[in-house]
Amino acid sequence: MNRTVLRALGALLLLTAASGAWGCRDAVVLVHGNTGSPSDWTTTVAELLQRGWASSEIFTPSWGSGCAACNNHSGSEETPVRIALADALQTSCTGRIDVIGHSMGATLAARQLAEFDLASSVDAFVGIAGAFRGLWSCGRYPWNVWTSTCGDWGLSVGSPFLTALDGAPLAGRVYSIKSWSDQIVCATGVCTVGGIHSSRINGETASYTFGYGHFGLQSATPSFQVDLIE
Repeated sequence: MNRTVLRALGALLLLTAASGAWGCRDAVVLVHGNTGSPSDWTTTVAELLQRGWASSEIFTPSWGSGCAACNNHSGSEETPVRIALADALQTSCTGRIDVIGHSMGATLAARQLAEFDLASSVDAFVGIAGAFRGLWSCGRYPWNVWTSTCGDWGLSVGSPFLTALDGAPLAGRVYSIKSWSDQIVCATGVCTVGGIHSSRINGETASYTFGYGHFGLQSATPSFQVDLIE
C-alpha cells in the first residue's frame, strides 16, 4: 500500500473520529411534566451544552394547561410533543434522537413514540418519575377519580391508555429513574402496582433509584440523565 493511500486512509479515520466525537450527536427532546414548563429542564440543558450539544439540537416543547386535573394524554397536549419529536428527527445528523420525560411528560412522550411507531428512530428513552403503571391517587379504572388526568386517557391504575402503552416499543434503550420518596407517584404511601414500582417501564433496559422527591429526580440528576443517553 503506497504512502498516498495510507495518508488518505489516515485522514479519513481522523475525520471520522472527529465527526463522532464532536460533529454528530442525537438530537434530544426533553418533555416536562403536568403544569410544568421548559424551564424545568434548565439543569439538564446546561449539562447537555457543557458536553457539546448545540442549543439547536435540544428541543423542549411546552404542552398542557395550568389546570393539573384537566390535562391528559390525548388531544392538544400531544401536538407540541409530536412536533418537537418530528423537528428533532429532521434536525438530528445521526438520524436518531434521545427522549427524556419527567412525570406525566414521560408517559406523554411514550404515547407519541408508540402511536407513531418511532422506536427504531430513538436511541434512548429516559422516564423520570413517570407513572407508567398508574397513580393510586387516581384510583383504579373505571372507579377512578373523575378528572381528565385520571380518566380513560389518564393515569388511573388500569386505564385504557396505560394498558395500551404497556410493553409498547419506545427506543433501543429504555431507562427509568425512580424514588421511594416520590410525593406524586407514592402520594398514597404506596409506590407499587402489582408489586412493581409505578415508575418502572415494562421491557426497560435498567431502572435506577435515587433518594430525591418527585421534582428532585428531575432537577438533581442532570449529569446522570446525560450519561444514560450518551
